[in-house]
Amino acid sequence: MNVDGTNNPLLNWQDTPPFDQITPAHIEPALDQVLAENRAALQALLAQKGAFTWGNLMQPLDEMGDRLDKVWSPAQHLHSVADSAALRKAFDACLPKLSAYSTEMGQHEALYQAIQAIKDSPAYQALDGAQHKVIEDALRDFRLSGVALSKDDKARYKAIQQELTSLSNQFSKNVLDATDAWKVHVTDAAQVEGIPEHNKQAFARAAKATDKPGWLIGLEAPDYIAVVTYAEDRKLREKLYRAYTTRASDQGPDAGRWDNTDLIKKIVALRDEKAKLLGFENYVAYSLATKMADNADEVIHFLQDLSKRACDQGRDELAALQQFAAQEGVATLAAWDVAYFSEKMRQAKYAVSQEMLRAYFPIDRVLAGLFSLAERLYDIHIKEKTGLPVWHDAARYFEISDSAGKRRGAFYLDLYARAHKRGGAWMDECQVRRRSKSDAIQLPVAYLVCNFSAPAADQVARLTHDDVTTLFHEFGHGLHHLLTQVDYPSVSGINGVPWDAVELPSQFMEHFCWQEEVLSMISEHAETKESLPKALFNKMLAAKNFQSAMQLLRQIEFALFDITLHQKGDAVQSVPVQKILDDVREQVAVFLPPAFNRFQNSFTHVFSGGYAAGYYSYLWADLLACDAFSLFKEKGIFNKQAGTAFLKNILEQGGTRQPMELFIDFRGRPPRIDALLQDKGINNIGTT
Repeated sequence: MNVDGTNNPLLNWQDTPPFDQITPAHIEPALDQVLAENRAALQALLAQKGAFTWGNLMQPLDEMGDRLDKVWSPAQHLHSVADSAALRKAFDACLPKLSAYSTEMGQHEALYQAIQAIKDSPAYQALDGAQHKVIEDALRDFRLSGVALSKDDKARYKAIQQELTSLSNQFSKNVLDATDAWKVHVTDAAQVEGIPEHNKQAFARAAKATDKPGWLIGLEAPDYIAVVTYAEDRKLREKLYRAYTTRASDQGPDAGRWDNTDLIKKIVALRDEKAKLLGFENYVAYSLATKMADNADEVIHFLQDLSKRACDQGRDELAALQQFAAQEGVATLAAWDVAYFSEKMRQAKYAVSQEMLRAYFPIDRVLAGLFSLAERLYDIHIKEKTGLPVWHDAARYFEISDSAGKRRGAFYLDLYARAHKRGGAWMDECQVRRRSKSDAIQLPVAYLVCNFSAPAADQVARLTHDDVTTLFHEFGHGLHHLLTQVDYPSVSGINGVPWDAVELPSQFMEHFCWQEEVLSMISEHAETKESLPKALFNKMLAAKNFQSAMQLLRQIEFALFDITLHQKGDAVQSVPVQKILDDVREQVAVFLPPAFNRFQNSFTHVFSGGYAAGYYSYLWADLLACDAFSLFKEKGIFNKQAGTAFLKNILEQGGTRQPMELFIDFRGRPPRIDALLQDKGINNIGTT
């Protein structure tokens, strides 16, 4: 196959990648070509005569970055949503090359000095605030990449980065492989009693696809959640729980096959070594150098404060659940009983369930209502465009325009779980907003990905309310990327935004899912065509904070484990990671999982995602989001003034300014914790 630069589809696309033309064979040659071109371009830039300026250095650097993104963004996306042996091989071959290039750029002393010269020049004062932030962030990132290290230390930093890239990728692959590999074949109808009909149909289709009778159940999130939440067969719940919570570990049905235990230790130790090489006490201090939080003590105090407020309520919630289970005939609550009896208790107490709500949320109605909400808040219009190449038949493409019809950006939607697709939900950049030398604006494009239950070929996809909330969350990330008015890629959209503030727009959007006015826009019953009834809405509200303290403590557990693990650093070589997690659970958990549980071995957020020493960001940003939304509760859910203020001060600003400044500009004051506690239904709202 001829994959040179003249016909390589990864090298010649604008706005939308040609997914119908891209093959694994295109990826490495395209990357090699762009890396070589970028290196040559940088050499030419630094050889220029005269003073360095924004126009002759920073602008061309943006163009270099965009060329690289145009190759790697679709390749990385395909690896996440349509994995294959050939694609994985090509992806793995590219990772060390990207890591080496990134380290080379981050430690390039001549480039660092050239950018520093711009900051030190009189012309710097004439640049705008966003340009100042670009330059300040770039200089900071040089220091965090080891530009000031000795030659030997630079070489060690590079080796660490290479190995971390490889280990994190392997961690993710192990989780995906462990998830894809495990199946349970069921032929007795009694074993699937209680499981929602649409899930059973999916299990039956999976069995039929492999020429088996009955039902075939896997570990993709919709399968697992359906079984542990609804299956009356306790042994089946236990079987799924054991397999799911031991994925990629030394325990469970595939013990040792894709074990991530040693990878965790190596990843944490290498992160610690990198941080210390750069002069930080540990990786937590290194991570917080680019976040809102000032230091680890501030983060730990925040988490422990929340824990103290929620602990008593969490114990009471667990005691009530244990009492309910006992009344149902289960004297000792096992881990695989918690979701099942919680759902039964919720239904008994409030007469509402996620499956009951599913009938009201057909996907097209939800999308139409979601888009209408965005239009009312931000004066934009969203329209689907067909005929563009996509990676799967279920993927869709939408364009956003302003009230005058001018395009603002576009996004892909890929909503349903399937084999060879990474689990979870996320937003990622396909293309970032950028102003070219000719003053043309490259508009942003996003990928919005979820893993909802796929419908049968002749049926309409219907979401639970939890699914709806997830969709709104990812759409919030998308709006942050798509509605930016910043023309410099490194601070455009979500770029340059501290990680503990980047969840603000996404968690802010979740709040609209609980507003009656919005629910009437996104709901339509399968048979009656009526929107969600008032009586059912009231039941939803009553049940909203069912076991909210237990759920909050679970998130605190994840965040404290992440921080504690990275504070220990290289000590993880002598202290079992499981013990570190167990010690955290002793502090904050109200229900201790069984000893075989290996949650950490599939904790991709921290070990192969962007949340290392930063998982607390979800709760940190949730505080901001709850307080931000309180303005809409005061002024009205669709209040145009509030919507415009959020658009102008948060969504359009990207990473041009510190998030606390932007929040105060929007809200008129610093954030308060009261709104978060009230939203979670935490009764202990006194100060500490």
